[in-house]
Amino acid sequence: MASATFSKPRQDSTPLQRLCAVDASTWAKLAFALLCAIALFGYFAFPTYPTYDSFYALLWGRNLLHLHLPDFQVYRGPTEHPLAIAFGMFCSLFGQGGARLMVLGSIASFVALVAGVYRLARLCFGPVVGMFAALLMLSRFYDENLAAQGYLDLSYVALIVWAVALEVQRPRRGTTVFLVLAAAGLLRPDAWVLSGVYWLWCAWPRGMGQSPHERSPRAVSPGEAPAIDNRRRLLYLGLALIAPLVWVCVDTVVTGNPLYSLQSTSGLAEELGRSQALSGVVASVWTYGVRIDKLPVILGIVLGVPLAVWLAPRRVLTPLVALVVLVGVFVAEGAVGASVIDRYLMGAASVGLIFCAVAIGGWSMLERGSKLRRAWMVGAAALVLYGAYAAATTLSLSSLRTTLAYHEEFHEGLASALANPAVKAELKRCPLLSLPDNKLIPDARWILDSNGQHDIVARSEARADADRGSPALENRIHAGSVAVYPLGSAVFFEAIVDVGDDPRDQVPLAGFKRIYTSRYYAVYGNC
Repeated sequence: MASATFSKPRQDSTPLQRLCAVDASTWAKLAFALLCAIALFGYFAFPTYPTYDSFYALLWGRNLLHLHLPDFQVYRGPTEHPLAIAFGMFCSLFGQGGARLMVLGSIASFVALVAGVYRLARLCFGPVVGMFAALLMLSRFYDENLAAQGYLDLSYVALIVWAVALEVQRPRRGTTVFLVLAAAGLLRPDAWVLSGVYWLWCAWPRGMGQSPHERSPRAVSPGEAPAIDNRRRLLYLGLALIAPLVWVCVDTVVTGNPLYSLQSTSGLAEELGRSQALSGVVASVWTYGVRIDKLPVILGIVLGVPLAVWLAPRRVLTPLVALVVLVGVFVAEGAVGASVIDRYLMGAASVGLIFCAVAIGGWSMLERGSKLRRAWMVGAAALVLYGAYAAATTLSLSSLRTTLAYHEEFHEGLASALANPAVKAELKRCPLLSLPDNKLIPDARWILDSNGQHDIVARSEARADADRGSPALENRIHAGSVAVYPLGSAVFFEAIVDVGDDPRDQVPLAGFKRIYTSRYYAVYGNC
């Protein structure tokens, strides 16, 4: 009879041990699914509407859908962004619901951004640093606020982060990264510079400067790329030029000026006081960085950069170069007269989060039980506590909720005012609608389903024209029109009234009679 060996029965593992045995990828997928569910809940629980730039993307997309050229040359119109217009065209297929769909796209972009930051940090520094990077991104209420208001800057930042992550995963990946950067470049021209830098990186890999006799016959390492021929260089150059060429073509077809976006952006920045001298632009990097990421995180980034270089000198190269390029482009654009706005630093602020995550979780890359690891954990805990204290003393969730509620109420209040039977009857007699300034014009155009802006004007524009000796628009308003005036808290809300507006534009014009009033708006007419 054959002998048998009996082993001691294995005891069942504890629930905690089973949880610890689950790999990081599974946890990441579960966390992503939970984040999607929470984002979808927030979308329905706090209904908001797009902001100024996004509404114009909707309007211009609707123009194209109706086979009309977009009207880029409107009073204080935002810079056009081709990909945003394309998305606005898609959203316009859903009628008035397209405005809410635009917001959903922005929220989805934020979810993709969180996933991208996690992916990038994990590829460079491991799952623990990736987890902290994702948590840092989730705690950026500045970004979440913009997502809830339909800002498409989140889409641009998400594309940038994913392009960097794809490159880190497979160096000199090529076509895929170029296409992602091209999509980002159709939202913000900052990505054009990243595409150019990436083309140089792919077109001349290390060793290409040597003669064939000088090159080593050794195999290509994972971080390098084999020599490429001129045909592939030209292909990559074409991919890098997609975004600027499409942008120039759109400007040329619509306005006849291939450089319209660049020129109008600088002109509007000067008019609205958004341009700064070089010293002011450089100083704004710190100011806006603190506004977006908050001081404890900025300090973590400053500490994390050298630590990341020390821990992973090869893997840190791509995100570090992206961070430097994004900051450099922000400064360069501001120096040549473009608008200096905090939103334009969001790309650098988001990439920088992975370095703060290194400062917090980089200890996980050290040997277990080492004194340096324990000391690092203590320091990281101190930084987290400082961040938590700063958030507790400065963050106001009620204020954030109030801001989002205002966006919903102001838009729906305007829709109710313009849908009032008395107002509709007055508009039928006098189709011209005047608003205090440019802020509410896109909302009104969207609500009234207007393809153009000829009959929806700003009283601030009429006053400025009259001061320059051209009273035609002012005469049109006085000859017969309907005028909307914000009331109550709406008067003090930046999304409706600009601080630089003339107060007289908020005073009902002589000869106009009130035909409608609500909590936020009064409507007058003189037909």
